[in-house]
Amino acid sequence: MEKENVKLIFKESQDGRVAYSLPKTAIKKKDLLGEYKRKTPGLPEVSERQIAGHYQNLADLNFCPYSEMDPLGSCTMKYNPPLMEALASLPGFLNIHPYQNESTIQGALEAMYFLDLYLCEIVGMAKFTLQPSAGAHGESTGIMIGGAYFTSKAEKRTKILAPDSSHGTNPASITNLGFEYEQVNSNGQGWVDLKDLEKRMTEDVAIFMLTNPNTYGLFDPNIDKIAEIIHRKGGLLYYDGANLNAIMGKYRPGDLGFDIAHINLHKTFGTPHGMGGPGAGPTGVVEKLKDFLPIPTVEKQGEKYTLNYSLEHTIGKVKAFYGNYSILTKAFAYILMLGPEGLRKVSETAVVHANYMQEKLKKKGFKFPYGDQHCMHECVMKHENINTLGHLLSEYFKKLQATIHFPEANFYMIEPTETETKESIDEYIEAMVEVDKAIKDPIVMEELEKRKTFTPIRKINAKKGMARPCLREKED
Repeated sequence: MEKENVKLIFKESQDGRVAYSLPKTAIKKKDLLGEYKRKTPGLPEVSERQIAGHYQNLADLNFCPYSEMDPLGSCTMKYNPPLMEALASLPGFLNIHPYQNESTIQGALEAMYFLDLYLCEIVGMAKFTLQPSAGAHGESTGIMIGGAYFTSKAEKRTKILAPDSSHGTNPASITNLGFEYEQVNSNGQGWVDLKDLEKRMTEDVAIFMLTNPNTYGLFDPNIDKIAEIIHRKGGLLYYDGANLNAIMGKYRPGDLGFDIAHINLHKTFGTPHGMGGPGAGPTGVVEKLKDFLPIPTVEKQGEKYTLNYSLEHTIGKVKAFYGNYSILTKAFAYILMLGPEGLRKVSETAVVHANYMQEKLKKKGFKFPYGDQHCMHECVMKHENINTLGHLLSEYFKKLQATIHFPEANFYMIEPTETETKESIDEYIEAMVEVDKAIKDPIVMEELEKRKTFTPIRKINAKKGMARPCLREKED
């Protein structure tokens, strides 16, 4: 294309703003080279029904919580009300800019201020930062706050403990921030082994990270003893809120001795689970740690809301601006919609559903290593054929969308959540029974190995895809 010296035309409006545009003669039809010209004029015409049907067919190829149960254990994947999306899309939320003056975004700041207050009330913390954009990001923020706290006291603590029943990202967050990770064993009941914890809890340990309920789906009743062991040595107790969906409204982690907590808004408070983003992992602290939070925090001065950048020991920003704001507004709307009793009902229903599933599957012959206890929001079974049948069993069990080989090898974890009905849970149980029969029948297994399955899009190698993600098609 031939180039001309093109100057922008500036026009100043009455309110002082400057607009610019290209002169109409800047690009002429003759400047387009022949190879870029459309040979056939116009675009193909299709009806609205055809194009809508096309995208509906594409959507139907995906697994969707609108039509299927998604019981992926330890990672709450519940149905999210569309109302939250609509509220977060209101112009006052959607059309604001982070560089606006505080006086023009008072409503948005008010929403953040009250979300902070509500999370403090639900979890029992003194103050939250809303900046972290995922659960693991919230973990990292909490660890940095803990590290800064001990630095301010001139204490050199190099280790962080987490149990073998912790959420999977804990060890990664610990080592990523330069601390030494040390695993604490569980006892025969699936709880933290207090003797092992006592042995490992030295004055070199900064934090003990605990998920409660843990990834065995169990609530550890020794939490008061755990807190006493940690605090006696001057350490901090960290609450991983990945499983908060089981206990919100029933107990507050802060009341049980936790000093730091992060919450996965995309697991608990009705916001989409972003599969890596966007999410939100607000991190809360007790009173003695408030001054170490990231800046800015949202404060109220008189009748106005403001951003506070003057925390003396702050760890600084952990994300540009103020967090994933649309996710925060969805969580805020969810809390307002349900209220205290509604949030409590969410947890109660989630726990009832998981225990119903566990008891029904036990009667069908499935084995649960901790089945003598009531589980919380998820149940964990152990299947003797997971290793021996290896890949094939893994493939067929994955069709049921649960978690395999976690938190231990040969374990199968199911979290039905509160949003399912008894009918959908019963259907899932029957599907489990059918798969179990199939993998125990040599004839059926032989047929499955021979059967060819065709899908519209070829399956990727999951292991290689995770290690080396490639975002472009391979050329022929």
